[in-house]
Amino acid sequence: MKVVALVSGGKDSCYAMMKCIQYGHQIVALANLLPADDSVDELDSYMYQTVGHQIIVSYAECMGLPLFRRRIHGSTRHQKLSYRMTPGDEVEDMYILLNEVKRQIPSVTAVSSGAIASDYQRLRVESVCSRLGLVSLAYLWKQDQSLLLQEMITNGINAITVKVAAMGLEPGKHLGKEIASLDPYLHKLKESYGINVCGEGGEYETLTLDCPLFVNARIVLDEFQVVLHSADSIAPVGVLHPLAFHLEYKAGSASLSGSRETENSIQEKTGLVFEVQGECPQNSEAMCLPVAEVTDSVEVTDNRLNISRTKKDNTFSICCWLQETQKTSAGLLDDLGVVLKQIESKLVRYGFDWGHVLYIHLYISDMNEFAVANETYVKFITHEKCPCGVPSRSTIELPLLEVGLGKAYIEVLVANDQSKRVLHVQSISCWAPSCIGPYSQATLHKEVLQMAGQLGLDPPTMTLCNGDPTVELEQALQNSEAVAKCFNCSISASAIYFVVYCSTYVASSERLKIQEKLDAFLKQMRVWHFEERSMSKVLDPIFLFVLASNLPKSALVEIKPILYVTDDSETVSELVQYLSCMKAPSHWGFQHADWHESCFQKCVVHEKICAVILSITCEIAARICSESLDASQSKDCQTSQADGGMGRLSRFCIYLLNKIIVENNFSWEDVTNLRLYFPPSLSMPMVTLSAIFSSAFDELAVMNPRMKIDGDSIFNLVPVLGAGRSATMDDIITCELFAQKS
Repeated sequence: MKVVALVSGGKDSCYAMMKCIQYGHQIVALANLLPADDSVDELDSYMYQTVGHQIIVSYAECMGLPLFRRRIHGSTRHQKLSYRMTPGDEVEDMYILLNEVKRQIPSVTAVSSGAIASDYQRLRVESVCSRLGLVSLAYLWKQDQSLLLQEMITNGINAITVKVAAMGLEPGKHLGKEIASLDPYLHKLKESYGINVCGEGGEYETLTLDCPLFVNARIVLDEFQVVLHSADSIAPVGVLHPLAFHLEYKAGSASLSGSRETENSIQEKTGLVFEVQGECPQNSEAMCLPVAEVTDSVEVTDNRLNISRTKKDNTFSICCWLQETQKTSAGLLDDLGVVLKQIESKLVRYGFDWGHVLYIHLYISDMNEFAVANETYVKFITHEKCPCGVPSRSTIELPLLEVGLGKAYIEVLVANDQSKRVLHVQSISCWAPSCIGPYSQATLHKEVLQMAGQLGLDPPTMTLCNGDPTVELEQALQNSEAVAKCFNCSISASAIYFVVYCSTYVASSERLKIQEKLDAFLKQMRVWHFEERSMSKVLDPIFLFVLASNLPKSALVEIKPILYVTDDSETVSELVQYLSCMKAPSHWGFQHADWHESCFQKCVVHEKICAVILSITCEIAARICSESLDASQSKDCQTSQADGGMGRLSRFCIYLLNKIIVENNFSWEDVTNLRLYFPPSLSMPMVTLSAIFSSAFDELAVMNPRMKIDGDSIFNLVPVLGAGRSATMDDIITCELFAQKS
């Protein structure tokens, strides 16, 4: 991509440019924001470094690139973390600046910035990029600062300190010093006082005088003045004010201005430096198309719509799918618009909106229409509607048409409050993949962390790793771990369960290798954490493998971890040490048998979470249907023959799930989601299967008066090519249940 680089003069923005080039991009222009008054060194700005701005004009000459500059007229008006267009805010100066760069250089498609740890700055750059249709590149984001500083020094960044504001840094002693010479001392201060060695906490700021990108000249600072802003005895604050400097041209280079004379005053060279004027257009914020445009052309009869909802009051799931017929067949755009509008209507009916949604499962019939799905999706789910952050999401292709459904199927997880914490990084970085759609990487709510589906993407290039499925899996796990670290947890210690989506393009012989790689990776991570003494106890996660028709970017593997993030006062070991003495009643004549234990995996966090994966394989199904039945069940057995024994299997699934729930001191009112996976090879329409399970739940409600079953179903049927607790994925029915105490 052709990139305009935001430059403050600091080491970070310069090294970010070097990383852009390393990953194959081309820097074609520079952009800088400076104070309205040249005599002012520093502004009271949350966004911009301006100390040393008097020298930045020379960067155009040093690099041989056009430099676009704008004086900052705005101030900090929108102080919330997530930014929305605010007239008069200093961020709007960046918008005007980059908009002019884009106008003059239409080939520019990306913006580079030196953000390392500041969400405040990153989110504002991403907001401006989104409005301008540009890609944000932040290759230093979330990198280890000690390693990063050493990289900068090793790779030829010659920068000096121009501001100090931290304990142990003295203006008269440390201003004007090269970071290479300060490196050992900065690490000493880190050990003593916990400072950020790259200055991300405002401890110091730098000015780059030379680096490998300065192909024409280096900057020589001839004279400067130390200006003391605060004489605090613990952490004095001072800045370096440049008084005179000159350019020292490098061998083989030529001055782009046509001469090599040095200059102590700042002169803007025509054709190299552009002063950007103008005001921010009032209509610059992207407008959402009316939702009505998506669905008004499609008439949907009630008998095509199928909606389910779990009964938990404060966190519940809603599912919507269309029953398809040849006469009512429509395209993905129409079908997705219909189900999204139905979900939206349900949310409004319950007094909620999209801002209350934590997670979305998007199932489509053809991954080749992924772009179409996103275009429709963003007409409903926007940042404006979700001020706390857009929901996390997983998208896979499933055999919807084969079981008589429409081309889109939606499931949403909803909370009755907006206390969620969302991680939404749009920038391409070395940290973890940026979102390839309008969703967030992860959402934390009530101690449960829901991650978006992670592919085996190499973060800085956003391309799938070359190799077999296990290579993609390992990268996807590394990406998941990077996301988990942002919430101070680890997938090796905090995972409740993993959902592993495998593409049908993965050969049968390779699928078991995926399971083996997953086990080995997590064990290796646990050993490392134990050696580092970063954890003492871990949850014992459970696993669900799902065979999908296709995945985004034609990936072979996608992984979706669900994590429990404990409070600081709690430990995992305290939470899992619990044995219930509750005994569940028998229903439909089923009695406890030892072999039932082989049908499921569970992960229980005492009085908080109960997760279950229940598998019905062909062997188990045969055993269930061949068990001797008492007289009261003989009629049920005869009836179930008409549906291939599915009635009997559905009752067994519900009996066993009920037993696990009750014996772990949970109830059906605690269930936030219940998915029932089945393959098209059952040769049973989804409507028929739904009716069978609904009937079984109705019967349970009759036997258990405390259970409330009214109106919508409490389960979501999901057609898949295969599913199971192992990578063989050969179950007849697989149940995924998640319950959480309020």
